[in-house]
Amino acid sequence: MAQERLGMRSTREVLRLKFVLKRTDTEVAASVRCARSTVAECMKRAATSGLGSWEEIEKISDSELEARLYPRSAGQNGARSTRPLPEWSKIHAELRRRGNEKLTLSLLWQEYKADHPEGYQLTQFFEHYTRWKRKLSISMRQEHRVGEKAFVDYCDGIAITDPKTGEKRKTELFVGCLGASSYTFVEASFSQDLPSWLMSHVRMFEFFGGVPGAVVPDNLKSGVKSPDRYEPEINPSYQDMATHYGTCVLPARVRKPKDKAKVEAAVLVAQRWILARLRNRTFHSLGELNSAIAECLKILNDRVMRGISKSRRELWRELDQPALKPLPSTRYEFASWSKAKLSINYHVRLDDHFYSGPYTLIHQELWCRSTAETIEIFHQGVRVASHRRAFAKFKYTTDPAHMPEAHRAIAEWTPERITRWASKIGPKAAQVVAHIMKTKSHPEQGFNAALGLLRLSDKYTSERLEKACLRAIEIESASYRTIKTMLENRMESAEQPSRTTPPRSMSPGSDQLTLEIEQNVRGKGYYH
Repeated sequence: MAQERLGMRSTREVLRLKFVLKRTDTEVAASVRCARSTVAECMKRAATSGLGSWEEIEKISDSELEARLYPRSAGQNGARSTRPLPEWSKIHAELRRRGNEKLTLSLLWQEYKADHPEGYQLTQFFEHYTRWKRKLSISMRQEHRVGEKAFVDYCDGIAITDPKTGEKRKTELFVGCLGASSYTFVEASFSQDLPSWLMSHVRMFEFFGGVPGAVVPDNLKSGVKSPDRYEPEINPSYQDMATHYGTCVLPARVRKPKDKAKVEAAVLVAQRWILARLRNRTFHSLGELNSAIAECLKILNDRVMRGISKSRRELWRELDQPALKPLPSTRYEFASWSKAKLSINYHVRLDDHFYSGPYTLIHQELWCRSTAETIEIFHQGVRVASHRRAFAKFKYTTDPAHMPEAHRAIAEWTPERITRWASKIGPKAAQVVAHIMKTKSHPEQGFNAALGLLRLSDKYTSERLEKACLRAIEIESASYRTIKTMLENRMESAEQPSRTTPPRSMSPGSDQLTLEIEQNVRGKGYYH
């Protein structure tokens, strides 16, 4: 087994206890907290080097004492030490690897000493590692746990040129990178709007081959509705996307550049290694530009980084890729969120179409989630309605379960059912009912008027209602109000005055009768 080697302070204490206090090896080992064999080895080296008294040892420096005790590992006359150094990039990677949270630099030093007994002591090991770490960039020096965070931001991109007009359209460059490996994703889009922002995240996760524990954006409006140092308000659609992928959003603090130093370095690298290389090329489409970016991005991620001696791709495979969460089984579909309230007819209006919700939630605050296929309505975070998206303007999509009992009973009626009921009263009643439902702009309005007309038979008898329907057809005013007025005033049996023109057709399919009630209803004396 390799012999333990003490630091110079501990070595001096061993020599002091032995030379001055004359303690035994066991007592010295207990005091210094080392093995008894280490004490014996230290005294053996002192004797070999000619150090025979404490007074002599006390006069020399630590470096000279080390040179005399360990002549093979310490340089002579100021010469550079030949003791082996570990590969600091591997030490650095081990400390950041997921599952190694309890791993310390002290333990790594013990492993180093087991392989290199003549190597550096703990204090010098720490100092050498600290010096190496200072040589890294600011973003590298931050302690990023593997698979923990992805940093995202925008910068100006390369303009797209219209091949016909020569007009240029600017683009935005989305940049994302993983914290531990600096593995970078870049793509161009025409805008920083919400759909572009979210779908760039989706493609970034797919490029990474997994999902980090958190996403750190700048306070872009598409991602953060209300920037705040302690409780920023995340855009609902952004939060929805994060929930779908099982991650979270941790916005960088306002005016705290160190929070996003990693992505700022990535943006700078993207500008130098991608935009600079493509600056003299002309692109006629976004797809063409992104294909060129992908080629440059491969070169960037495969390039060996100074100080690390590994490429971003190598570090990604070694560190981040095993630690990322798996992608969900389905790809995120862009969804927009908006506040809404149910109107008195228990419907919300979205893009000039009306969707029903539970009537018990009328006037309460709701949230609507809209995708290309579905409309979902939420109350206090619970989904209370879901509809297939419709695009017919000013039409209604209604779930019968959302209606009050009385309205649900009415909704069960169909034009055929109402016409069959009217035919039991008489052919003229059926003709009037068919005409009413034909002329109303909305089916529900026609149902209500037709059912109201047929219910008049309960109060005035079916015979009188049939006569009133006949008279309404003759005077070209087949409406609920006209027939109700006739029955109230017993006008349905009055003799009709002679006319010079025949009445218009009142077949069920006719839509010629358009005169208003006020124009057609005659006074009571007209029929006597």
